[in-house]
Amino acid sequence: MAVGVADLQGRLLARERVPTYAEKGAVQALDRALDLAATLVGQTGPGGPLLAAGVASPGVVHSDGVDLAPNVPGWDRLRLADAVRDRLGVTLVPVANDLNAAALAELRLGALRDADPGLVVGLGTGVAAAVTVGGRVVAGQHGAAGEIGYAPTGGFPGTMLESVFSGRALDQLAGSLGIPGGAAGLGAHAATPGPARDALLARVDELARHLATCCLLLDPRRVVLVGGVAGSDLIRGLLADRLAEVLPHPPELVLSGFADDAALLGAVTMAREAVPTYQ
Repeated sequence: MAVGVADLQGRLLARERVPTYAEKGAVQALDRALDLAATLVGQTGPGGPLLAAGVASPGVVHSDGVDLAPNVPGWDRLRLADAVRDRLGVTLVPVANDLNAAALAELRLGALRDADPGLVVGLGTGVAAAVTVGGRVVAGQHGAAGEIGYAPTGGFPGTMLESVFSGRALDQLAGSLGIPGGAAGLGAHAATPGPARDALLARVDELARHLATCCLLLDPRRVVLVGGVAGSDLIRGLLADRLAEVLPHPPELVLSGFADDAALLGAVTMAREAVPTYQ
């Protein structure tokens, strides 16, 4: 979990990370993140009062809980905005899906400033997408636009995409092949021909089929990849090759310039834009 404090220009004044410890449940994770937030605000507070706090979370965030966020037990029961208001004493608390927040950061600060439409694809613990059109992030009717991790797969019957291609899925694949180091170890072994490369190619092909459909529907100018798995040169290259093979107008495929901070910067941007004096 990433926590940061920024000024009204969006410049990060402080940032730190704390482990989630997902197996211990959601309440302790949120409590530690809020404790860190309060500490960072206290350290940077002499510059002025806290005006707003943005929250980026996996899943679809509602006032009374979070849908589609199964990785941390109990996360679905959290009232994130209320918890932030109570702990930090701030009224303006915009919340969003973490990948939508990352897409907002790309729109305002990153690779989508000159690209419309755009597509942001998160390849981390899970897999998801975010759509940007006309300088805005498209959330969808239920706030679930881009939840492609739930798409049924063709090459792996009876499964959904997130169980085939995600950081967690690739960690499991590496384990099944006896390869240490999880997804990173799998990528290293897959750099040369052999069983690891064949297995990874099958997973990349499945992801590429879904992204090709997204691109055919949206016709994006640029696709931005975020997340730990996206950092693999091999995976990005294989994915770009697959998309170029099947799309009549392949988009530019780039890696986010924000490393692991895209969602954090998106949360900061949401907070900044919620302040009336910023408008």
